[in-house]
Amino acid sequence: MSPVVPEPLLRELGRTEGGSEALGLLVRDQHTRRLVLLRALLDAASAAPAAVCPPGRLDRLRQDWALLEAAERADRAAARSVLLHPLAGPWAQRCLRGLTAAVPTPELAADLAHFSALAAAAAIRAGLPFQARLTAPDGLLVLPTLGALRTGPGTATAVDIAQADGEVTLRQQGAGAVTVRLGEDGTPSAGPRSGDPRWLPVLTLPAVLPGTAPVPLDDLDPYRTAGSGLQRFGLSSVAGLDARERAAWRELWDGVAPMLRIGGAHRTAETAALLRCLVPLSPPPGSTSPGSPSVGSTGTGSPSTREGAAQCSGTRREAFGAILSSRPATAAHFASTLVHELQHTKLAALAALTPLHHEDATPRHFAPWRPDARPFDGLLQGAYSHIALADYWQRCALGADRPSARDPAWAEHARCQEQVGAVLPVLAASGALTPEGRVLVNEMISMYHRLADTPPPPGHLARAVAYVRTARMIWRQRNAS
Repeated sequence: MSPVVPEPLLRELGRTEGGSEALGLLVRDQHTRRLVLLRALLDAASAAPAAVCPPGRLDRLRQDWALLEAAERADRAAARSVLLHPLAGPWAQRCLRGLTAAVPTPELAADLAHFSALAAAAAIRAGLPFQARLTAPDGLLVLPTLGALRTGPGTATAVDIAQADGEVTLRQQGAGAVTVRLGEDGTPSAGPRSGDPRWLPVLTLPAVLPGTAPVPLDDLDPYRTAGSGLQRFGLSSVAGLDARERAAWRELWDGVAPMLRIGGAHRTAETAALLRCLVPLSPPPGSTSPGSPSVGSTGTGSPSTREGAAQCSGTRREAFGAILSSRPATAAHFASTLVHELQHTKLAALAALTPLHHEDATPRHFAPWRPDARPFDGLLQGAYSHIALADYWQRCALGADRPSARDPAWAEHARCQEQVGAVLPVLAASGALTPEGRVLVNEMISMYHRLADTPPPPGHLARAVAYVRTARMIWRQRNAS
């Protein structure tokens, strides 16, 4: 039997790279899992007792499913751009948990009603004429990937929606209709627009490579941070970016593609292949402005920051393709955030395809980028993302044409390189690595030594060594038990 992930592709991924074949394998598997999850949701609703999913709600779910199927027949790629939208993952997982819970959850009815908005968005994307009645909870009706209609105060407002001849009409009782026009070519690829201020479009950022999809900066989707654990860290999402903030994100984004190219063609390629959504976060508590990049992310739903950092970022396993981040200070740090978080995306998707280790989840390991003890999987995730950062910043330093850019890049490289060097022996010594995990770690070790062949200036190296030594001493004091 051939391996799930051929060894040449596994070696590419171990070097934190990955060509079109390797990245395509990860994407296809994650998309298949999403479609299976959506089908499981409908099956769970059909099997749920009436107290959990009343007959009327089940009938509406089946109507919405029929609309999805019709949208797929009209334009499969367009419809699936909604079904496979990263933020539909947390919503689907939440619905499935609610439908299979022993006790009905109070939010389940509103969660299931969101299926209607998802189906409507797919029909709009596919250019399918249709009519439906949706419910806007809390004064906002969100059509995933497209935008939202502000309905005003009220717990639940009925909105009639119809699409015909390239226009979408939204009408709530007692208010004038809102007309939303699709893109110039009859599709919403450029973002649906309306002259009515009640319509709030999703901001789309230009694609990093010609011919690839633009990247939505989604500050509207109600499930963008649901269940993410942000609150435990004092973090929150941004609700409704104003014009000034949108302009600031766009200006930063314009400089990202050039920085990714400096960081290597593979960084641009993985961003184009994997990044499907950005979710803006508020700056971490105690910060006053965007600043240096965060040093870690769990990759499982909760972003993390270092003490004093003015930026936070993270990924969610159930939201494949999404990166949550507060606004970075510079385009270089924006690009480094993408490099960092997309490694979590890649490694989580790879681990879903093939087990990499059999270590338990006990938090016991020192990681220089975190103050707490980490489980083995968290250590592997962090080392993988940080060695990619070491590579990125080294390339930036070598490609810089002025000291003001070169010195900060060398400092970032030296710190990340030393951090990885502190934990690679632990990863390599594990007897619980699978054969696939052993290949991955061996490639990381080879990459670490390759990067060391071009060392940073001595001053940067000395400071990085002292940084990791101090971090270890503080960690031991905090985690003495």
